[in-house]
Amino acid sequence: MGVNFNGFGENVLTFNAASGLTSAGVPVKMTGDGEVGPCSNNDVFCGVCVNVRDGYAAVQLSGFVVLPAAAKITAGYQKVAVNSAGKVAANENGREVLVLSSSATEVSIIL
Repeated sequence: MGVNFNGFGENVLTFNAASGLTSAGVPVKMTGDGEVGPCSNNDVFCGVCVNVRDGYAAVQLSGFVVLPAAAKITAGYQKVAVNSAGKVAANENGREVLVLSSSATEVSIIL
């Protein structure tokens, strides 16, 4: 039996979706009052979009997520942000998260 963190502490909130937000599974940032959009280089993300439909975005603000990584990130509490390719990377000015595991291509974190 393996370890599974799915569902831990999940908290999802609905926002207005900025015009550039078209898909789920991407880190998002606040772009206006009650509105989120995709991150760009060095942006600190507030959560991860889990669904976009009819101008609204469901955003996971806490809990376990797996995201694309720019490179392997050391396990433990680390500061991260999004790079220019839309991937999570270590960043001293980023958001502190708990990194559970990481590879060269993806990172598992607790928001």
